[in-house]
Amino acid sequence: MVRQHVNPLSRFHQQPRALPLLAELFAEPERPLHLDIGAARGRFLLELAQLEPQRNYLGVEIRRPLVEAAETERRSLGLGHLHYLFCNANVSLQNWLALLPPGLLERVSIQFPDPWFKTRHHKRRVLQPSLLLALAAALAPERQLFLQSDVPAVIAPMVSLVEASGCFVRPPADTRPWRQDNPLPVPTERERLVLSQGLPVYRVLFLRNEQQPPPLTTLEQSLVATDNPA
Repeated sequence: MVRQHVNPLSRFHQQPRALPLLAELFAEPERPLHLDIGAARGRFLLELAQLEPQRNYLGVEIRRPLVEAAETERRSLGLGHLHYLFCNANVSLQNWLALLPPGLLERVSIQFPDPWFKTRHHKRRVLQPSLLLALAAALAPERQLFLQSDVPAVIAPMVSLVEASGCFVRPPADTRPWRQDNPLPVPTERERLVLSQGLPVYRVLFLRNEQQPPPLTTLEQSLVATDNPA
């Protein structure tokens, strides 16, 4: 499975998109919401939405052709509790999250994001400090943030960012540094491929605590201090 990279810092992908109201996305907008950031072709959510139909599902993806293909399949199945949207999460998603009714966002997943290995490209990675703080503000205590990747150099900075925010904790029974199992009942296509090759998948489940999100500058300074210890 070849990753098709898109530069999120390009002028086109830096244009904010007005995301629809919940009532425009879902037949029953009051249901709890699972947000999947980087939904790719959407097959993970398509399977999960049919297996657990008690909530709404929203997949956001920066590659427009994948969104269009996922939406075509969703419509063919008549799934009114699932929707896919094209956007750059770090540009359009934050304002949209602030408009959600309190407590509606139940779970957020970020799975196998594009790695962007070079240091100068790290600012292209999907989980940036401002997006994390927007997620923390939208998630009520005990709600979930699930991360997984097959690349340690990708997931380790994500975990460091989440932990530096002070807004999340791991479930007490979880093993460190990585979970042995996937808490979700459906694996992604990438996960199936990696496991079929006998390779490891690195997973972390976080629960939102009651700590208020810090200012963005405070979080960024904390990350700098972590990267450059005295």
